[in-house]
Amino acid sequence: MTQTFPIERTLKTFSQLQTQFNLQRNTDDQFFTEWLNTDSELTQKEQQTLDAIRQKYFYQLSHNQLGEETIKLIVLSPLLDLADFFAPPFRFTTETTVQIQVESNDVIYRGRIDALVLQEMLWVVVIESKETSFSLELALPQTLAYMLANPHPEIPVFGMVTNGGNFIFVKLQIQEFPKYELSNVFSLLPRGNQLYDVLQILKRLGRIAGES
Repeated sequence: MTQTFPIERTLKTFSQLQTQFNLQRNTDDQFFTEWLNTDSELTQKEQQTLDAIRQKYFYQLSHNQLGEETIKLIVLSPLLDLADFFAPPFRFTTETTVQIQVESNDVIYRGRIDALVLQEMLWVVVIESKETSFSLELALPQTLAYMLANPHPEIPVFGMVTNGGNFIFVKLQIQEFPKYELSNVFSLLPRGNQLYDVLQILKRLGRIAGES
């Protein structure tokens, strides 16, 4: 009899993903170069918009911790708009149900992703900012679990996890077995606006997705 388990409650650690799906980290410097090869310069208007997003984020944060919906509204939505993810060929949906099955036994993991940019290549996960010191680390196993549901295992898929103030990118590739690697963490705390880097990476990944 097939058993179904919720992703967000069941797959919480990298160890569980390794046990269930043989997921392993690839530390080869050449495995995840897409986040390094950002070959587009930002316009002055884009930089001004990113500066405004950062300012609004800190203004809202100064009054209270930010929930998912606030982060989507003041940070994620305008950022994805700048990256042209609301235009063809992309379709943007929220709370999409995904499921993955363990081949060795009758187990299905099902969950809802907070935000998903379709084209089946880029997954975007938004988490609340109330656990800022550990939230990215806690969300990464869940993000990778969602990415394992990719219906086209022959192509690499990418993800971005954010709590509004911090961002990290992840690449997953399934060949003999699934492998992943992470980018640096980008934060809004330093003096320079690291949203510039985040937007350049999103544009780069968008071009890769459009060519697939």
